[in-house]
Formats: sequence, structure tokens, C-alpha cells
Amino acid sequence: MSSFVKYALVLLLPAAYLARRYYRSSSQIAIPSPAPVEEKPVKSIMQAPREDLAPPKDDPFTLAQLKEFDGSDLSKPIYVSIKGTVFDVTPKADVYGAGRSYNIFAGKDGSKGLGMSSLKEEHAVPDYRDLSESDRKVLDDWHAFFTKRYNIVGRVSDHPVSDVKEEDTSANVSPSL
Repeated sequence: MSSFVKYALVLLLPAAYLARRYYRSSSQIAIPSPAPVEEKPVKSIMQAPREDLAPPKDDPFTLAQLKEFDGSDLSKPIYVSIKGTVFDVTPKADVYGAGRSYNIFAGKDGSKGLGMSSLKEEHAVPDYRDLSESDRKVLDDWHAFFTKRYNIVGRVSDHPVSDVKEEDTSANVSPSL
């Protein structure tokens, strides 16, 4: 063997041994996985449906009577009416109470404003007949939302849309011959 080959083997063999040992051990090193991220439940402003709702009541309220339940008197419950259905929203007084973000709907039927997703006073009225189809869908969604989360305590007896429906129904009935 030539001296060059001997010299190369003397240098390369230990280098190969060390390289193999280094790469082999690094592949066996346990790489710590990142600490598990503790997932916190997302807090939604939309409360979950309730299982403890009382059976719905059918007590009649006029629009004038409904005004007494606007959250200004802390000894009285807070009522919101949607499409003539009166809901007790007192458990969410932090939202519907006096001076709060949705107080505009307290003590009244603000169906039109809910359908329009509007917080303007002039929109918080019960007559929603001129809403577009998409706004009526929004209103129906709000009604369904409230039905699953708040006790129904009555209905608005002088609701303008209810009166129209009753008149339309009686007008369309044909006399039997």
C-alpha cells in the first residue's frame, strides 16, 4: 500500500466513525415537543340555549303596558317583544337594562329594528311589514334565538302586524254554500 493510502485511511476512518456516531446519536435524541396549549373556551356574547325555561305564557300586553318593563324600574322585570311575542330578558339586564347597549328594545316591540340590525330609535318599532325578505329572515332568526333563551311571558294584543294577519285571514275565508 502506498503511503498516501495509509495516510488517508488513518485520517478518514476515525472521521467516518465520529461522523456516524454523531449523526446516529442526534437522530436518537428525544426532541421535546412543545408544551400542550391549554385551549380556553371561547367566550361568546351569544349565550347558549337554556334547558330550564318555564312553559310559555299567553298573557296579553298592550304596547302601552309593555313600556312599563323597559328596565328603568329595577323592581320590575325587563321585557322585549319580537313579532308580538313578549320575552323576559331580565337575566340579561347587563345588556337590556337602562343605559345598556340593547336597551332600545326594552319595554317595546322593536321587531323592525332587530330585522334591520339597527339600534336607531326610529327603527325600534313593531311594524315590520316593509322589511325586505333578507331582513325578515334576520328577524325570524332573532325570534328563534330569543325563544330558546328567554321565558315567553305573553303576547302583544295590539301588535299592528298581528291585526293585519287576523284581518287577512278573516277576509280570505269564503262562506260555505
